[in-house]
Amino acid sequence: MSSFLYRLGRSCHRNHKRVLALWLAILVVLGGLAGLAGAEYSDDFNIPGAPSQEALDQLRLTFPEAAATTAEAIVVLPEGERVGDEQAKQGIEAVVKDFGGDPIVTRVTSPFSGLSTGMISDNQQAALVQLQLEGSMEEITDEDRERLIALADRVEADLPDGSQVHMGGQAFSIEVPTLSATEVVGVGVALVVLFLSLGSLLAAGLPLMTAIVGVVLSLFLLMISAGLAKVNSTTPMLAVMLGLAVGIDYALFILSRHREQLRPVEGVEPMDAEESTARSVATAGSAVVFAGLTVCIALVGLGLANIPFLTIMGVFAAIAVALAVVIALTLLPALMGLMGERLRPRARKRRRRKAPGRGFFGNWVRLATRLPLLTVVLVTAVLGALSVPAANLQMSLPNAGQAEASKPQRVTYDLVSEHFGPGYNGPLIVTADILGSNDPMGVMDTLKKDIESTEGVAKVLIATPNRNADTGFVQVVPTTGPDDPATADLVQRLVDQHDQWAETPGVETAVTGSTAIQIDVSQRLAGALLPFGIFVVGLSFVLLMMVFRSVWVPLKATVGYLLSVGAAFGATQLVFNEGIGAGIINLEKPVPIISFMPIVIMGILFGLAMDYEVFLVSRMREDFVHAVRKDPAGDRDRLARAAIASGFTASAQVVTAAAVIMFAVFAFFVPEGMGPIKQIAFGLAVGVAVDAFVIRMTLVPAVLQLLGARAWHLPHWLDKMLPVLDVEGEGLHRELELAQWPSPDHREALHAEGLSVEGIFEQASLHLDPGQVAVVQGDSYPRRALLLTLAGRLDATDGKARVAGLLLPERAAEVRQATAFLEAGSKSGLERDLASALGRAPRVVFVDGADALAGPELAALDQAIADARALSPSPELASPVPEPVEGLPVPEPVEGPAFVLGLHDREAIARWRADRTIALLTPDPATPQPRPEAPEATTERQLVESL
Repeated sequence: MSSFLYRLGRSCHRNHKRVLALWLAILVVLGGLAGLAGAEYSDDFNIPGAPSQEALDQLRLTFPEAAATTAEAIVVLPEGERVGDEQAKQGIEAVVKDFGGDPIVTRVTSPFSGLSTGMISDNQQAALVQLQLEGSMEEITDEDRERLIALADRVEADLPDGSQVHMGGQAFSIEVPTLSATEVVGVGVALVVLFLSLGSLLAAGLPLMTAIVGVVLSLFLLMISAGLAKVNSTTPMLAVMLGLAVGIDYALFILSRHREQLRPVEGVEPMDAEESTARSVATAGSAVVFAGLTVCIALVGLGLANIPFLTIMGVFAAIAVALAVVIALTLLPALMGLMGERLRPRARKRRRRKAPGRGFFGNWVRLATRLPLLTVVLVTAVLGALSVPAANLQMSLPNAGQAEASKPQRVTYDLVSEHFGPGYNGPLIVTADILGSNDPMGVMDTLKKDIESTEGVAKVLIATPNRNADTGFVQVVPTTGPDDPATADLVQRLVDQHDQWAETPGVETAVTGSTAIQIDVSQRLAGALLPFGIFVVGLSFVLLMMVFRSVWVPLKATVGYLLSVGAAFGATQLVFNEGIGAGIINLEKPVPIISFMPIVIMGILFGLAMDYEVFLVSRMREDFVHAVRKDPAGDRDRLARAAIASGFTASAQVVTAAAVIMFAVFAFFVPEGMGPIKQIAFGLAVGVAVDAFVIRMTLVPAVLQLLGARAWHLPHWLDKMLPVLDVEGEGLHRELELAQWPSPDHREALHAEGLSVEGIFEQASLHLDPGQVAVVQGDSYPRRALLLTLAGRLDATDGKARVAGLLLPERAAEVRQATAFLEAGSKSGLERDLASALGRAPRVVFVDGADALAGPELAALDQAIADARALSPSPELASPVPEPVEGLPVPEPVEGPAFVLGLHDREAIARWRADRTIALLTPDPATPQPRPEAPEATTERQLVESL
């Protein structure tokens, strides 16, 4: 990957004007589409397959008026006035009539209609007017809501002086979070940190610019999608918050490496700006890709909960992160190319490098590792204690009672609670299948009496069958509010009576309504935490094993992540559930935690934790590996512990800057954040601070100090099983080191030295120029293994090779495209396979089992070799590459492919007049390895898998 990113970074730097124009065009096109989309957001929380959702869907079919979208107006009279007074009654009836004239209102229920009881408060000072609206929640627009609120203000004139009419209910439950000046302050703090970290205002502006572009593009895509599908109202702000944080951080990691490479140092030749851009994108960009990929996987993994709105939220948050990665790898290098030398820091004298134990970060790591066991115990004990309150998290989905006190829906919610009781804000619905009953009214009366006697029920407002007398509808008012745990207990008690009602009065019942559905969603979300946690923890463990080739490093990273999550949950519970320090974050009163906050926090924090782990620990591993190479006989534990200090001091500054920026972005979304965003931002701010400064920069060095060299041990069998993820740019460093090997222009077709695959073949060396032929003779198993290795299909365990000008194994994917691997005895026939392969103009053709060919197949191979030799004269007679002439393209030399033939029969070697011949060396018989003879019909795929 680092090799690809190297070329990508160089290309974007060199063609910066085209890249910038392309991104500008994308912005314009997506912006235009977003403007036409007409995005509408939904807070319709539902879970397909849940009993409450199925009951509501059935109710919409059999009793549509009972399942329609509703709103309610509360009329509150001044002191001394009563709803039953003639003037007040006439005024309320006028209000009902006025609401009935609105085009979106299909039905108005007067508190005096007698269709339902309990619409007038016990003190006769307030009355409820229920409205049924046309269309679903998504089809009701902000203009419709504003018109109803304006109508409520106007009809106050029909009531006694001092009366109030307020709108609320289901239709007013959607609240789209918006940005405020406070969030802009957070961006300002990020700019200051960037300036201090990069040392240049011009450089500091680039990460902000790229992050904002990513956020805008994410919002455009979200708006386009919201015009086509249901998108939760929390999703846009979550995408903004996450996109800003990771966008700035990812750009910072790449740009800081670029500035470091550009900095002139006395006695050291500075790096060219284009080369620096390419290397920055290849090295720091590799870590950015890994970090972004882990965040995206975790966010898409939210779909494991099988809740549509959460899946969509995770997908769009992942899109914001993916855009941040793509922009950091393309737009940022283009801007670096545009800025050119203006990003080069000022020259400074070469100073002696400080000892790892000096300076602020040196003192930090020295303090953390002086008594490592004590550090581990203290950190674990403190974070464990902070995690304890997480066991008491009270969760619910958002409702009007959690909105700001000045919002219309909150005013209505509070007035309803005051005059009618909290249960009126979250009534339940019990449905009954009464099709088989001979006495539908009697059945409904029985259900009403049973429900009224149930603990937690304040009142039954209505119990009636539909017009067809096949479905019964009971509206139940609990004694507690919709987000009170006692309401969930009531729902369970009503569900538990299903079997009793199935016997007497003999009907099937279900509990539904928005409150019951929200309770089901909350319970489903709580139940999804464990499997999602296992998924995230397991994924982090495997990914980190692939990156660091260690068992202990992923283990302590995973434990640290769990401690960070626990601390974030515990702090959130203390502030939002208990109200401790609520005033500091502008929280009016203790509220339940939004039900999807824990699972969202787990997903996002997982990726961010992996960011810091990779950027910090990879430098420690790099220093340890270099130290071992320099001193192979040295004490490995001593070298490992020295690498902790050197690696920490080298990377802690950029990790600190990234963590402070991310903390600032999240923290400044807290004071003015609405509902779910306030809670998610708070949890992320705490989680980032704990994970970066307590876990990664304190606990991790202490644990590594205890482990010594054991920290970097991976069992041999596991090392062979796991693929390699190069997030440190090791592949690129190797390519740069071997850039002139074996020749500067790489015109050879193939060159290999000391190539081995453990237990199969050893020390194979080969050089071929275009048009030449090599013969590999040996048993079929090692012979095919060598051919597959040279063709980029199998990794060597030792040696080095360049095929078609591409280094193996770093460019194996491109080698596979530039070569052809053919087998004698294939089902389609070698003659056909060879013609197809030559049509792709490969640089090297590998043919295994050539001594088994005969007839037309042998003739076709002979002709292909002859044609290749004719196109490619011997190196001694080849014309030199012409010097480039300004303004004219350099013609590419026309050369035929080289051929590598695999033979079993030693006597058949002479027939091919080969330029090179290899008789394979197999491993020492003193250490026998299982090496079964593969049958001639074994396919390439089967052979690679067996190897």
